[in-house]
Amino acid sequence: MKKLTVLLATLFFAGLFGAPAGAQTVTAGDIEISNPSARAMVPGAKVGGGYLSITNKGNADDKLVGITSTRAKSSEIHQMNVDNGVMTMRPVAGGLAIPAGQTVELKPGGYHVMFKDVAEPFKQGETVKATLTFEKAGQVDVEFAVGGANAMKMDGHSGMSDMSMPQ
Repeated sequence: MKKLTVLLATLFFAGLFGAPAGAQTVTAGDIEISNPSARAMVPGAKVGGGYLSITNKGNADDKLVGITSTRAKSSEIHQMNVDNGVMTMRPVAGGLAIPAGQTVELKPGGYHVMFKDVAEPFKQGETVKATLTFEKAGQVDVEFAVGGANAMKMDGHSGMSDMSMPQ
């Protein structure tokens, strides 16, 4: 349980730091991926977060069903929620729907990429290569630009200061 608490605390505090807006935009079929970014990790950290926007310009829904990176033993799409002051972090079962004609944002405090068992923490200024797998658009290679640990605006998170962590 202590490892879970440390993991959740690490992820929560990672959400307090800004990530750069990556300049990369990649298109695969009707799917457009923009601004993939990740956060610099503290030494010894084993998990990292990734963020991006996915726009489905087609007439049919698609689904993000997987992600791989040579920088992590495994990678997953996660969703963070705060309910009654308790933060939960869970993998998205069955993939993340990308509805036709809509944009899905993976960002701090919501859906995000979870890079797990990272051997070497991400450092500011580098890129993290990954492959996203979509149900219809197939595999798409992206590079997450790693930004520093700059404080981000806390709009909408004012109630998080009294959030309790599992013991």
